[in-house]
Amino acid sequence: MSLRERLAAVEDTRNNTITLPVQSQAAYQELKATMHQLILDRIDLERLKRLTPEQFKHELALLVQRIIEDERIVLNQSERHHLVLDIQHEMLGFGPLERLLSDPGISDILVNTHAKVYVERAGRLELTDVTFNDNAHLMKIIEKIVSRVGRRVDESSPMVDARLPDGSRVNAIIPPLAVDGPILSIRRFSAHPLTMANLIEYKSLTPPMQQVLEALGHAKVNILISGGTGSGKTTLLNVLSGFIPPAERIVTIEDAAELALRQPHVVRLETRPANIENKGEVNQRALVRNALRMRPDRIILGEVRGAEAVDMLQAMNTGHEGSLATIHSNTPRDALSRLENMVGMSGVNLTPRATRQQIASAVTVVMQVSRLTDGARKLVSLQEVTGMEGDVIAMQEIFRFEQTGVDGNGKVQGHFYATGVRPRFADRLKLFGAPVPESVFDPDRVFE
Repeated sequence: MSLRERLAAVEDTRNNTITLPVQSQAAYQELKATMHQLILDRIDLERLKRLTPEQFKHELALLVQRIIEDERIVLNQSERHHLVLDIQHEMLGFGPLERLLSDPGISDILVNTHAKVYVERAGRLELTDVTFNDNAHLMKIIEKIVSRVGRRVDESSPMVDARLPDGSRVNAIIPPLAVDGPILSIRRFSAHPLTMANLIEYKSLTPPMQQVLEALGHAKVNILISGGTGSGKTTLLNVLSGFIPPAERIVTIEDAAELALRQPHVVRLETRPANIENKGEVNQRALVRNALRMRPDRIILGEVRGAEAVDMLQAMNTGHEGSLATIHSNTPRDALSRLENMVGMSGVNLTPRATRQQIASAVTVVMQVSRLTDGARKLVSLQEVTGMEGDVIAMQEIFRFEQTGVDGNGKVQGHFYATGVRPRFADRLKLFGAPVPESVFDPDRVFE
């Protein structure tokens, strides 16, 4: 059957044009797949390797036009442009995902097999009209993504973390672990990372809190950022890193590099999974140990999740002050408990009390960020670790957000305020030339 005959289902006899993809999405997908295969049969791959991306796009557009004319397919200019663009995305990009990746308003792309693609906008999930031809098509896109960063995904290794060229974080899980078909999750990396001004504009925190956070960055205070998935931990970590003086050497350690630090002296390290022979793995603990030999002023750990916790605490306690890390947890107190459990995973023979003493000595501030029911992200609690009281780590809350209700539109109502406690780190801020006025700790100042 010719390409023209395949399109009979979508031909509009009234004006003799192909209505893409309004009348038949399935027929359009078949057209695109067939065109793609014809192009692969006709192009000279060796010649294309010598072309720039722009030249390749131009040659590809000419080839698509030639095939349309050879097959005598009647398409208007808009339909031709639509088809050429989709073919270019298939050949040079990530296929149907390209349209979503180019939308700056999307923060997450969630592909639930080939037929359903959800996105998150402004904290809310919505179903899109984007689809793949089938699960095999989706697998090709997943393989293209992971291969670009030296990762692989197959039946022997059905889960993978990777990243896109723009820094967006990717997770894929395929059969047999994913029962219905390949699942792809993309956490978008903003081309323009949020600044402190943006966080204040979005009411994620308040001006007094900004003053304290900026001073903490200057004063080399060890900070742990706690929160759930998608709560804004990495965003806050990026913002805090902006307060580190440019003269300092920073080493970042991540599973998938996504931090966007703006300082001039930054060294980025990334873990490596095991190869097909189950060899060559380099985990975060090994990178933390290696970072200590790289003369860092600050170590930033994208997420502490295992045995590397003990090496991070030792680094914080042995001259690498001002280090930052994130951790998955629901409350600041739970964050310290999780940290204690992770130290136990390292195999180091420490008593519970000794472990807590290490934590209390290393971590000064724990910040809790949350994504509320309306999708808003807020710094809901800032707490100071004050030491040990018996066998318990003592903490005191400095700032908090208190939710009071939800309005008729589902928007969360509440306010920020200081608890009135003057933190012990205030004296350290003065020593480092970054004092904050006492008024920032005034409990009578309430911010909606």
